[in-house]
Amino acid sequence: MNSFRLIYFLSPLMCLLMAVLAADAQEKKQTKKKPAPFKWVNQLKQTKVPGLKHATFMSPSLKTDVGYCIYLPKSYDAKSTNKFPVVYYLHGGRPGSETKSVKLVDYIHKAQSKGVIPPTIYVFVNGGPVSHYNMPDDPKAQGASVFIEELIPHVDKTYHTIADRSGRALEGFSQGGRGTARLMFRHPDLFCSAAPGGGGHATEKRISEEDGFENPKLRFAIGDNTWDLARQYAKDPKPALRILVYVGNNGFNYENNLEWMQHLKSLSIPFDHIIIDDAPHSATIIYQKRGDEIMKFHAESFRLAQGK
Repeated sequence: MNSFRLIYFLSPLMCLLMAVLAADAQEKKQTKKKPAPFKWVNQLKQTKVPGLKHATFMSPSLKTDVGYCIYLPKSYDAKSTNKFPVVYYLHGGRPGSETKSVKLVDYIHKAQSKGVIPPTIYVFVNGGPVSHYNMPDDPKAQGASVFIEELIPHVDKTYHTIADRSGRALEGFSQGGRGTARLMFRHPDLFCSAAPGGGGHATEKRISEEDGFENPKLRFAIGDNTWDLARQYAKDPKPALRILVYVGNNGFNYENNLEWMQHLKSLSIPFDHIIIDDAPHSATIIYQKRGDEIMKFHAESFRLAQGK
């Protein structure tokens, strides 16, 4: 069979194959799941991890219940007066929910059970409709304020916590990494330790450079971004934060995290960092590979802040 006959023979097969591939791609596009509608309360599915539960509190500003998940260490006893440090974890996604990141409790529980870190409470926050942001013109979309002004006092009142910055840390990944980076610079008086992971700092830079606009339909308050808030903090870095930036080198935010770390260096803001080899944009995989180091960072921060 010469080349012309071969092309003539294969052309219908190639057309058919292309049509099948196109139809498959269209089907996947049509069946792609849309984000679930935002809710302030999202029930926790059954879990085998002891100490993990779902709870709510009544938000004074929203006049509605707000959910959170909380992991209490094995040694936690409601009847005891022993107090524990708290790590507040900010989920990724927009919108997300208080249940989005609870898979990490598997690693947290194992680390505490093996004595890798001391007993520590972990609280998983509901970040609100725009995930850890306050919207300037929407009183129902004040995720940052509900967390800082309402959830933290509720947790300190309800559980045996070390209720000051020496026993309080902040962490988050992706959208939660952005939230962690913003809130740690806005409230260094509340946290002794902060670990922003895999945050989208390219988007934050766009917000900084484009008058608060993330996109034409979404605008935040001027200066409420990880670049401008770092500049503001650098003018008077007190109280001093212990900061750990972490990111996977196969994640889509890897390069912009490197750029943002250079920004922190240019401002003389001290920080540690962990680059996780062969890790995609996944908090779970990052915790599989290097989670112990992240948890130890907070534990060391608590020890130093408490003068132990």
